[in-house]
Amino acid sequence: MENIKAVVSLGHEALGVNTQEQREALKLTSKALADLVESGYQLVITHSNGPQVSMIHRAMTELHRMYIDYTSAPMCVCNAMSQGYIGYDIQNSLKTELTSRGLSKSVSTILTQVTVDPYDEAFYAPTKAIGRNMSKEDADMEIKKGNFVKEEPGKGYRRIVAAPKPIEIVELDAIKTLLDAGQIVVACGGGGIPVIEQGHVLKGASAVIEKDEIAGKLASDLNADRLIILTSVPSVYKNFGKDNQEPILKMNVATAKEYIEAGEFGEVDMLPKINAAIEFLEANHSGSVLITSLSSVSDALKGKDGTFITFE
Repeated sequence: MENIKAVVSLGHEALGVNTQEQREALKLTSKALADLVESGYQLVITHSNGPQVSMIHRAMTELHRMYIDYTSAPMCVCNAMSQGYIGYDIQNSLKTELTSRGLSKSVSTILTQVTVDPYDEAFYAPTKAIGRNMSKEDADMEIKKGNFVKEEPGKGYRRIVAAPKPIEIVELDAIKTLLDAGQIVVACGGGGIPVIEQGHVLKGASAVIEKDEIAGKLASDLNADRLIILTSVPSVYKNFGKDNQEPILKMNVATAKEYIEAGEFGEVDMLPKINAAIEFLEANHSGSVLITSLSSVSDALKGKDGTFITFE
């Protein structure tokens, strides 16, 4: 098969947690992505950014604490910064790997904004922790600014932000144009930069968007043939973590929903990935989803590993 349009979602393992780890991790990640390109896949790559955006947010906050003339950066700016430097490393690493295989492919990163609803219920009950651990005094100052914090026993306090649902990918046309030109595109990093429409102005929101959720939407909006979610396990499992755990090699949307009802998938790890798969497949009945690990991509493409999900 040639020109299989696929959205690939990279998890934390693909990137590491700091700049040095990221460069090293991407050497292996780029090999897996290059395997996909050699197999005829036309890629749009999205990725997580949890450790990276927290690192940037903490650094900018500490800079402001040390030098009052430097302003701390809002979450939307931290997200944009993380998209830029993660995309930079992906571009260079993947281009190097492709060139070593004799493949000439351009790789481009698009700083991607995603609109959210200012009245989304998530803004009233934020859950995503970011940045450094704070003292009670610093936490009180954050609360006075109108921010939310939560206590982590034995560690202090951390700021928490909302995770609203994505509405529209602002740069979707640009992504399509580059994809149609045969380029590999890195987009919607970290879930995209959350923005709120105010008239003709896009205003950054103090929030994050779930990486898996935007991956499903991006695949739907691009009418992709396949959504590939690369995570820490080679397959989705039934009875995960128990003595009788077993891999689920194939399932359809109806079966996936039954497993969800039975509580088979972890709420913070596998469930968001299954929900993204369902969203994509309900929008594109002819598509398919592959969930596997970086090290298992090659075997998964041969049907020897991974979990494939289809609509029917």
